[in-house]
Amino acid sequence: MRIAVFTDIHGNIDALNKVIKIIEEKKADKTVFLGDIFQRGNAELECLERLMHSDIICIKGNCELYLEHGVDIDPDVEYYRAYYDEMRAKLTQEQMQFIKSMPLSYEVNQDGNRIRFSHFLFSGEAYPFLQLADMDNGIFDKACASEAIKQYALVVIGHCHRNMMKENVVSVSAAGLEGGSLIVINTEGNELEMERYDI
Repeated sequence: MRIAVFTDIHGNIDALNKVIKIIEEKKADKTVFLGDIFQRGNAELECLERLMHSDIICIKGNCELYLEHGVDIDPDVEYYRAYYDEMRAKLTQEQMQFIKSMPLSYEVNQDGNRIRFSHFLFSGEAYPFLQLADMDNGIFDKACASEAIKQYALVVIGHCHRNMMKENVVSVSAAGLEGGSLIVINTEGNELEMERYDI
């Protein structure tokens, strides 16, 4: 099976359309979006509608959490309160229901390989993700080495807007920003294979 993964579209409809075209050309069997439809771009609702009416598996990112629960869940983003209040007021009931229904993670067990997809690694707190600062203070590294992560053949994340690999954790750069990419995971054979494509 070929699984395409992209993340962090951030309101960039041109990038989203390009991502979908690349995925169609690569003939992926399944596509997973790791979250963050909103914030930064100017076509957030258009991106939301495109994802809502696709076969793409959409996972909740921190941006969707802020829309659903408000920014109080994350003390680091008070400065985005007005943006999310305004965006929440623009959403239809159907759009908000779609956001609420997005899961925090998605798993597949294909060809003997168990793979987890999530927006970022989990913290176990009310705000479910580790903070970006945890990539520099050792907490992210400790999480990557934990049994909770090692039980998977691969854990695929976004959020940090960069391509990297640590232990069995692979990060995909933000599709909606400069330097964006997507990956296609091939689960057939003895080892997982990954191809990365620039957007």
